[in-house]
Amino acid sequence: MKHLSIDIETRSSVDIKTAGAYKYAQSPDFTILLFAYQWNDMEVKIVDLACNECIPEKVIEALSDPKVIKHAYNAAFEWYCLNRAGYTTPINQWRCTMAHGLYCGYTAGLDATGKAIGLPQDKQKLTVGKALIKYFCVPCKPTRTNGGRTWNQPWHDQEKWDLFKEYCKQDVVTEREILKRLNLFPVPADEEQLWQLDVLMNAYGVKVDREMIEGALYIDNASTEKLTDEAIALTGLSNPNSGAQLIPWLNEQSKECSADPDLLSDIQKATVEDLLNNRNDLPEEVRRMLEIRQQLGKTSIKKYVTMDTACGEGDRVRGLTQYYGANRTGRWAGRMVQMQNLPRNYIKTLDFARRLVKAKNYQGIKLLYGNVPDTLSQLIRTTFIPTEGRKFVVADFSAIEARVIAWLAGEQWVNEVFATHGKIYEATAAQMFHVPIELISKGNPEYSLRQKGKVATLALGYQGGSNALIAMGALDMGLSEEELPDIVQRWRQANPRIRDLWYAVEQAAVTTMNTAQPQGIYGLIFALEGDLVYGQSFLTVQLPSGRKLYYPKPFLKENQFDKLAVHYYQVGQQTKKWEVTSTYGGKMTENIVQAIARDCLAVTLNRIDARGLQTVFHVHDEVIIDAPMETTVESVCDLMAEPIPWAPGLILKGAGFESSYYMKD
Repeated sequence: MKHLSIDIETRSSVDIKTAGAYKYAQSPDFTILLFAYQWNDMEVKIVDLACNECIPEKVIEALSDPKVIKHAYNAAFEWYCLNRAGYTTPINQWRCTMAHGLYCGYTAGLDATGKAIGLPQDKQKLTVGKALIKYFCVPCKPTRTNGGRTWNQPWHDQEKWDLFKEYCKQDVVTEREILKRLNLFPVPADEEQLWQLDVLMNAYGVKVDREMIEGALYIDNASTEKLTDEAIALTGLSNPNSGAQLIPWLNEQSKECSADPDLLSDIQKATVEDLLNNRNDLPEEVRRMLEIRQQLGKTSIKKYVTMDTACGEGDRVRGLTQYYGANRTGRWAGRMVQMQNLPRNYIKTLDFARRLVKAKNYQGIKLLYGNVPDTLSQLIRTTFIPTEGRKFVVADFSAIEARVIAWLAGEQWVNEVFATHGKIYEATAAQMFHVPIELISKGNPEYSLRQKGKVATLALGYQGGSNALIAMGALDMGLSEEELPDIVQRWRQANPRIRDLWYAVEQAAVTTMNTAQPQGIYGLIFALEGDLVYGQSFLTVQLPSGRKLYYPKPFLKENQFDKLAVHYYQVGQQTKKWEVTSTYGGKMTENIVQAIARDCLAVTLNRIDARGLQTVFHVHDEVIIDAPMETTVESVCDLMAEPIPWAPGLILKGAGFESSYYMKD
């Protein structure tokens, strides 16, 4: 096999950050400016396409030659752009160094990965790239001094152009050096194929209802205008959306009903929601102003703007998922519209509400549903529609994490529940409170125990305590804080094998770090992996599927509770920097269980593809298929329930529905 590493520089009048790479490359003025390539470890070459140089015939032939493996960092971009530009190159001949880095626990981004992996300075990405890309790849404003041009061309600044060519070549050097280090920790072939399937799904995209988008944006503008006018009339403020103006007004109006002279210190979403839900003594004008504030702050409406911006050829939005977006589990992450956090829909008359929006009928929405922004928010899902002549078949795994953790730990009574009636919340309550499950049914006083069984099942599988129950909404369900420790204790007593799993996972990880010897437990293999050439090191956990979870640069030290714990490097959620974090048995168990659930989804995606069906996106454990009319929900659910070859005894179940638009059933 020959290896060809590639990096391209492109330009388009479409903003890639807001519209995404697919619409960017679909623009009529899209073009490839530079093409840098490297055969194996030979010298990097650059082709200046902007100055009428041609890609060598040998390289063009290689782009479609199955004996030549093509590599790039974020290879989906190079693959799509080259095909758009007329260079045919099949995705199954490509490998993505970014995906490989994510698989090994590193971050996304060529520069960030190079630094995290420890590349020497001369192999790292050049820092001048952003300025050069802005100069050559983004349209410029026509002025008298620049001759009214809309693009900066190579001859407008030869020195910058020469530097841009060096920048493009250096990206190939950096990608190749990262690949050398990553190749010591290979990606399984199944995962390579899964990445390719993901690229094809993203390129296919999902259709959106343009009338819905246009109607929603129109109604949202009308709603914003009317709510703002009402707020100005109510408060007398010039800008009632300003915290600096609104907070003093709210506090002044609330003086008589509150002993606290400063009722409000901020008007953030949680603060406003808390006041509206928990204060019955608020003056009417204060309550109304807080309701207006809440409606004006409905940020989920921005998803319509994102859809409108990203909608490309065929009224389709592309690039909705990121393969291996979650490092610790390998789960997919949302991109663009962020499908992972779409608002739920509770409206019973979705069809009618959609017709009103498409007709731009603000008054109808206001009259029938009251809260206009909330109604538009609930309808976001329904903007995604199947291709003409098809339907959506939507199916997800039922309680998959509860099933996986019970299977992994050998919690037999839970496995039996899933093998029979499947009423896990009732069964959990029965185990916790030692009552017959038959009594936990509507109409009986024991039915109140089901709520405790439900929140315990959802919250306590990963060594969580009272805070985990609160985070899962225990207090909102009417449970008191005082009874939460008893629920925690009862759940752990009812699930001793799951409880043992946490401690066994933690012990295996610590022992592996202490002894550098592999530890096998519960069908998992903990190991230390590294290389002497480049100095990389990982704590790995091999899953039943054969895939590995990677914890980069691990070491042992005491954590905040003065307990010896595994520490490793990751990108901090708040800081977005490469930094040290620690883990423990329950957290690693969560990683492992969610990773196994992800692998079950991966098997299902391959089965769906093998049937010739097109998945357009998937969210958590749910798949959305753009299906021919003859496809049945039962056939898809049967695929989800088929045994997993590497997980004997794991009982899975799919539940689904079909629809002419996406929704939460």
